[in-house]
Amino acid sequence: MENQQEKSEILFWYDSTYSIPNGDPFTGEQRYDDETKRILVSDVRIKRFIRDYFIQQNEIEKDKYDVYVFNDKSQIAEGSKESGSSARMKSLRVKYNCEKPDKKRLEEEALSLMKHCIDVRLFGGISTEKDAAVNITGPVQFALLNPSMNKIDLRIHQNTSVFSSSADKSGGAIGTTTVVPYALNQIHGWINPYSAKNSGLTDDDVQEMFKALWNSINNANTRSKSNQNSVLLLQIVYRTPNDKLYGVDKLVTITSEKEEEQIRGMVDFQFDFNKLKTVADSEKVNEVRFYTEIEAIKNALLALGNEKIKSIDIFTK
Repeated sequence: MENQQEKSEILFWYDSTYSIPNGDPFTGEQRYDDETKRILVSDVRIKRFIRDYFIQQNEIEKDKYDVYVFNDKSQIAEGSKESGSSARMKSLRVKYNCEKPDKKRLEEEALSLMKHCIDVRLFGGISTEKDAAVNITGPVQFALLNPSMNKIDLRIHQNTSVFSSSADKSGGAIGTTTVVPYALNQIHGWINPYSAKNSGLTDDDVQEMFKALWNSINNANTRSKSNQNSVLLLQIVYRTPNDKLYGVDKLVTITSEKEEEQIRGMVDFQFDFNKLKTVADSEKVNEVRFYTEIEAIKNALLALGNEKIKSIDIFTK
């Protein structure tokens, strides 16, 4: 019998200090909920972190990962107006030495080629080639918008550029933006075993995704993302593919003697895992796996005394 991917939910926390964890693409300003005073991080931002890691690792270990969604112009003829997905399919054919089959097998071949790519196996993908339209639903999805654990008062930040705003001026340009003093960001995700079967997702792919997420957050070095740190990864593994718990994103809370807007680091709050301990006792839960490099958090989780809550190493197989 074929080994079926486990159904699970993912909770991942990372913190950000005086940065812009997820700017709006139109304004550059941090996504923010004015009513709750919490910043928001999108699923697209998280998938971008993961894909960026895979792409960067390919520079170290050549062709370690096939990545479907990235700017690949190698197979685009000059002046061509074809779509990016069509060009990417061409480059995969070249790599895997595939000749275009007859029309009856075009979709089958496109599906097979796309499954070589780790981001397709994780997040799905589409091919828009003529006569080979393919749409693979990704088994790994994250919440559309993920609110921070703490409330935040954004800070106005002014900066100057050494370049003048126009060629006939000698002074630099002045810009104004808002930054996040401190945020503990919680990301909520799911792994669906039925979609995993269709995309070809493996346990190794999931581990590589966890590794990519952890390292990409820690290694981000752009101006708006450089001061971020991975804190804790939880995977709540269900007993059967149809089991489901309500409110997984509310299982872990934080407590602090300070007002939430005054939190400026991990010394200002503590994690509360009591609800997680209760959920681990549920018949629907097979295991709760976690990874952290912070000993105080690891000890707090192990101190819950539940044998289903297990420390794992996402960097060794």
